[in-house]
Parts: sequence; C-alpha cells; structure tokens
Amino acid sequence: MAPTKVIKLANVGWLAACEREDTMSYSISTLLLRNLSDVFGENDPVRRRAAIDDIWNEDGVFYDPNGGIYRGRDEIDRIAGVIKATHPDFKYQPLSPPEELSDAGRVRWVSGTPGKPPAYAGTDFAVARNGRIAAIYMFFDSLP
Repeated sequence: MAPTKVIKLANVGWLAACEREDTMSYSISTLLLRNLSDVFGENDPVRRRAAIDDIWNEDGVFYDPNGGIYRGRDEIDRIAGVIKATHPDFKYQPLSPPEELSDAGRVRWVSGTPGKPPAYAGTDFAVARNGRIAAIYMFFDSLP
C-alpha cells in the first residue's frame, strides 16, 4: 500500500505578500489569492462585497464545477455567501504560488478547517481585464 501524504491547513497570513497597486489594477497572482481569501473565504458580507467591487470587473463571470454560471458582481457575491455559509470555519490555502501567463493565471488550493487535513482541493483559472477579474473557472481536484 502506498504511503498517505497528509497536509494540514495552516492558519497563516499567506496574503501578506500581495500588494495593492496605486492604479487599482492588480496582478493575476494578487487577484487569484484575494479571490480565495477575501471573496470565497470571507464570512463578513460587507467585507466580501467590498473585495468583489475592488477585484472583479462589473460584468465578471464565475464558472463553478457543478455547472453554475454566475454573472456580475451581485451574483458572485450571492454565490460566494452561499458557499461560505456551508462551511464558515474553512480556510483556503494555496498549494503553490499562482502561475501567470499574459492576462490569465491559475492557483491550486486546498480548503478545510485550520489545523486539520483539508476537506477538498481545487484549481482556479482566472482571466483578467484591466487589472480585475473578468472570469474565474473553478475545478475540483483530487486531494494531494
């Protein structure tokens, strides 16, 4: 039997390296990481909406792996709140730094209760326009 690799989620400030640019335009890496923590990882609806307004284009689209397509900031805010309400103590943690290619990028992540093995894993692919998220395609992955 192959050895099992156990990953425990850390409750750390991994977003400290993300820097805001004066022009209100963000790198793909910053957009991906802020979307994980400040949008889908945020319990407070006011802070979540402020982050959505800051990093998403008004006509942005979120594609979820279950076939849902959510268009516009209001719908993204609504579905992020619904998802977060199903597991309010879960935190997202990237498995490696985001990768960037032109106006697109991806980040692999795990999510679960800090200090415990992750409950699920995924990859977010983002396309940016004018330094904000135009679209995110989310995929569920096998746990590492």
